[in-house]
Amino acid sequence: MTKRRVLMAVVAAMAVTVGGVTAAASSAADGGGGGSRMRATLKGFEEVPAVSTTGKGSFTARRISGDVFEYKLTYSGLQAPITQSHIHFGQKDVNGGIAVFLCSNLGNGPAGTPLCPGTTSGTVTGTFTAASVTAGANAQGIAAGEIDELLVAIENGVGYCNLHTQAFPGGEARGQIGDKRGHH
Repeated sequence: MTKRRVLMAVVAAMAVTVGGVTAAASSAADGGGGGSRMRATLKGFEEVPAVSTTGKGSFTARRISGDVFEYKLTYSGLQAPITQSHIHFGQKDVNGGIAVFLCSNLGNGPAGTPLCPGTTSGTVTGTFTAASVTAGANAQGIAAGEIDELLVAIENGVGYCNLHTQAFPGGEARGQIGDKRGHH
């Protein structure tokens, strides 16, 4: 092999290595994929304990920059007016602490928490950031402001979205949050 070919092979190998490192760093900074886009389908049978209801909902969120996530929560068919909705830290079939308020009509959310629109159906949109992560899951190891910890939990299938109503204060519709492909 000529010196020129050896040099070209070394440059090509370095480019592949640097590209792989850049892609891995980008994926880690992005929450490993699951942290960039999230979704959940909410229903009463996912509640703990399960509830029989016609209420249902959907939750989607996507990273729009840094630690800023844009979300949309839609619900319908609830048996009673919605009171609040959150992201909780807990695996399937287990209740967990509140990590992020999505909406509340009780005045108990952090400053900037939107009201839950409608009574038994509606859509709420908003954003959440590290500052939105409450101390509600502190006893489980996620302190206020620790969005990276929350994203790791969600990526590992231990985050869920919950709709609370007047008829079911503990929750009327719930769904585990999965990544953009719906895993978890």
